Amino acid sequence: MREVMDELTGWWERGETVGMGTVVGTWRSAPRQPGAAMLVGPGGEAVGSVSGGCVEGAVYELAQDVVASGRPALQRYGVSDDDAYAVGLTCGGILDVFVEPVSRETFPELGEVARDVAAGRPVAVATVVEHPEPTWVGRRIVVRPEDGDVGGDAVATAARTASIGSARADDAVLDDARGLLAQGRSGLLTYGPDGERRGEGMRVFVSAFAPKPRMLVFGAIDFAAAVARVGSFLGYQVTVCDARPVFATTTRFPGADEVVVRWPSDYLQDEVDAGRVDARTVVAVLTHDPKFDVPLLEVALRLPDVGFVGAMGSRRTHDDRLARLREAGLTETELARLSSPIGLDLGARTPEETAVSIAAEIVALRWGGAGERLTATDGPIHHHHHTDAPTP
Repeated sequence: MREVMDELTGWWERGETVGMGTVVGTWRSAPRQPGAAMLVGPGGEAVGSVSGGCVEGAVYELAQDVVASGRPALQRYGVSDDDAYAVGLTCGGILDVFVEPVSRETFPELGEVARDVAAGRPVAVATVVEHPEPTWVGRRIVVRPEDGDVGGDAVATAARTASIGSARADDAVLDDARGLLAQGRSGLLTYGPDGERRGEGMRVFVSAFAPKPRMLVFGAIDFAAAVARVGSFLGYQVTVCDARPVFATTTRFPGADEVVVRWPSDYLQDEVDAGRVDARTVVAVLTHDPKFDVPLLEVALRLPDVGFVGAMGSRRTHDDRLARLREAGLTETELARLSSPIGLDLGARTPEETAVSIAAEIVALRWGGAGERLTATDGPIHHHHHTDAPTP
């Protein structure tokens, strides 16, 4: 929806009704990703794309029918003997498109959502796209963080201005929508008719609008290259920073989104002052050199909102680092936020294995996991988010 937001809100503000088709599910080599949208305006205008041309004609006609009837529809498009030439995908993919009428009456929150998107504030819209009870289809709740905490329970207050049909369903969708919003990605969720975790019947599409969470890796070493690759794989916007230009090069760190040659503490402070560090940001300090580490950690551990701060080094390095930080005036509460030595005990040896260890600790702290083997534990596999845990 992001790419058609301007046109959509323009018609919405003028009180018009627009037919909107959104890709909510894809299989195999579908040409567009979930969240891609196409509009059919009040004058028959077509804006956007759901398939790059393969099924736009069929979606256009369906959107007109939906606007006329006021009833949303979920339609699957793919290749079969019957529709290969009519509305098939020449690429061989399959996609589900949800088509709904959008107006001030059906989507009163759109104006506020559009302002959040334009300002770069994280927000998600969860819409019921399939349900055995037709009156549920098209209902939505808005997930909007408060106080910059994308993953925290503060989301619930703003989201409960509407309901998708029951408190149980709302709770389930809110919980999962928070997870998608924290990752900055959209997705299709499946539940039982009343939001049951096990079961089918209700499908909800979460359209998440959020910048990627940031991973700031300090220290241009081999371990940093591996951490950057894993961080990118997990969906982070990765920056590698080092004061030494001979080591901090884009050639050495192809997995990073950017490589910065700056004194680490100065760079972090500038990013904080610019508002580019929030409760989802991960800080990984891998230099294990006190002249870089101590000033950098002074800044990082005093931040009111940062998801994770970890530092590499031996036990001896860790003890020396703590002593220096205490001399610099950090409190025990601030020091307790430091994960050092960084990572979980996986017996890692190589840079790649160490990067997995670091990523595992970040994920565990993010979702409240204990870092144990699942075979040795009981209870739910997927933890609910704990508000007292760091949230990258």
